[in-house]
Amino acid sequence: MPVTAPDGAIRTAILTVDDDPGVSRAVARDLRRRYGEQHRIVRAESGAAAMDALKELKLRGDLVAVILADYRMPQMNGIEFLEQAMDVYPGARRVLLTAYADTDAAIEAINVVDLDHYLLKPWDPPEEKLYPVVDALLEAWLASDHRPVPETKLVGHRWSARSSEVREFLARNQVPYRWYASDEPEGQRLLAAAGADGLALPLVITADGEALVEPTDAELASRVGLATTPARDFYDLIVIGGGPAGLGAAVYGASEGLRTVLVERTATGGQAGQSSRIENYLGFPDGVSGAQLTDRARRQAAKFGAEVLTTRDVTGLEVNGSARSVRFADGSAIDAHTVILATGVSYRQLAAPGVDELTGRGVYYGSALTEAAACFGQDVYVVGGANSAGQAAVYLSRGAKSVTILVRGPSLEKSMSYYLIQQIAGIGSICTEVIAAHGTDHLQSLTLRNTATGATEDVTAQVLFVFIGAAPLTSWLDGVVMRDSRGFVLAGPDLSVEGERPRGWELDRAPYHLETSVAGVFVAGDARAESAKRVAAAVGEGAMAVMLVHRYLEKL
Repeated sequence: MPVTAPDGAIRTAILTVDDDPGVSRAVARDLRRRYGEQHRIVRAESGAAAMDALKELKLRGDLVAVILADYRMPQMNGIEFLEQAMDVYPGARRVLLTAYADTDAAIEAINVVDLDHYLLKPWDPPEEKLYPVVDALLEAWLASDHRPVPETKLVGHRWSARSSEVREFLARNQVPYRWYASDEPEGQRLLAAAGADGLALPLVITADGEALVEPTDAELASRVGLATTPARDFYDLIVIGGGPAGLGAAVYGASEGLRTVLVERTATGGQAGQSSRIENYLGFPDGVSGAQLTDRARRQAAKFGAEVLTTRDVTGLEVNGSARSVRFADGSAIDAHTVILATGVSYRQLAAPGVDELTGRGVYYGSALTEAAACFGQDVYVVGGANSAGQAAVYLSRGAKSVTILVRGPSLEKSMSYYLIQQIAGIGSICTEVIAAHGTDHLQSLTLRNTATGATEDVTAQVLFVFIGAAPLTSWLDGVVMRDSRGFVLAGPDLSVEGERPRGWELDRAPYHLETSVAGVFVAGDARAESAKRVAAAVGEGAMAVMLVHRYLEKL
């Protein structure tokens, strides 16, 4: 149960971590002297111990307002600890303690963990150097939405494909949940309490106690607080797709005063949101996980007033005079002056016997980071030669018994960034393709074929992650917007053939750089023909598309 103050209110915690016992006791003493009556002071002497304390507080439903961490700790330094702490208590205010003015560390912390302040040790007298800082941070925390988020419970089986999909859906949408195996005592107790027999899984118990058996994504979204219904019928800008390009467009559109709505069919972040670590994105020298980058971007878009709708499947685009209508699978529609197509791409399906039957039961498309913990001590195979495959291999290699990258080509140089090639130098990479997957209720082995010699072999494999090719999600635009032979959307100069404007173009100007064959409809990111297929490029195109939206609106 949460710790309460004498007046019955939940007593928030202030956590401090320093590996020097004397310093740790001193900062805890000073904090208790000033804040002990209203706040619980929690002290730890290592990053690992502090993480354990944070997780315990989280499970009990306690609130954490401020976290103070020493920078120079062994095993896990202060920045690394604060980065992990963000995932447990993203709203807590973060302070870095340094022994001297370590400017580089402070700048790094600002970029990586959104540092709120850094303090020099010693902070004597605390009345001048410590308390004013903590007072200001507590005031800012109280002014924010610091209410605890109730936890959703998920009961399922590891080898249930739908259970895996629901875990991924909740994780990618930043919905706090706790997993219970259906064949373990607590899972059995929850099934019994919900009156479920365990034959249909998963069982989702929402924070307010509602039990859902095998819910659809739309049902789940509506029960866990995700917006699924638009607030109005007409907007200045509709952004279709919630990857880096779409989020970038939503942030810039809303921040510049456009009535903006972002529509996403599954979860914001796109393929980038599933990445375990993006290390070549500007401003994050130590890298940032796709989930963290996505969460920050989504909160930033909401801060400026953009609506974000999830589990809405777009099926059509129509031109109705000056309005552009977007139709959904349920038959409803919304209108806007302009549309930005940021639908991104999906991984191509692996065409090999047994793969479809075992998808979600040992075979996964994309990183599926919710399955990473289950890879500990396992033989893992990764199919693909691009950055997403390399990032996953590096992440999984930390706990797996072995990780082998399977690529059809002779090398990775043409498809993977140099920094990743260097990191995976110690991970097995062979010119091999999967020709069959085997298993009863889950993946147990693979049949591989060497693309150079044609020789085949059977290998034991518990997990297979697939990252092959990129198929644009644009089939619903057929007959409306011009696309190339592979389905990627043509825009700007690519629409012109020998200087001629695209067929059906009625305006007395040529299409703008990111404008499609339909005036007022723009494209950004991976769905655009000949795009760079990089996170930074997608974000930049999203921002550029908004600039062109303004130019278009000025001439309406």
